[in-house]
Amino acid sequence: MFLSTYENKLDKKGRVSVPASFRSHLSNLGYNGVVCYPSFNNSSIEAWPQDRIEKISNAIDALNPFEEKKDFFATSILSASINLQFDSEGRISIPEKLLKHAKIKNNVLFVGQGKTFQIWEPIIFEKFRVSARKKSNLNRASLKWEKQLNNN
Repeated sequence: MFLSTYENKLDKKGRVSVPASFRSHLSNLGYNGVVCYPSFNNSSIEAWPQDRIEKISNAIDALNPFEEKKDFFATSILSASINLQFDSEGRISIPEKLLKHAKIKNNVLFVGQGKTFQIWEPIIFEKFRVSARKKSNLNRASLKWEKQLNNN
């Protein structure tokens, strides 16, 4: 899983080192990179393993081919997705378009989200984190555990 939060510096060429634990997880899944696209929920970059992008592509393909929603999702996610491969030092080169969307200039925050991760500008993320914490507290009753067979 992608867990925790890591901050790294963006170099002048737009490269940043992906945290070793994130690279290791992707490698265990059989990938030497990550697929990124601009989040439409916030000012971050979504970073997903290839299989997760394939699942969202399949979900989009399952929509009625003549429905506008299909084009909306394909345009918002698939056409904006970029496959970023790790270089020999474990870095990715984040394109200017994605950096601009996330308002990233110098430092990059990698934020684990379980099966995916996000890439944020640190100050913007801190404001989001405070808000998310308050909203999580208010909505905590909606988070349910799956019932285990042994009643744990």
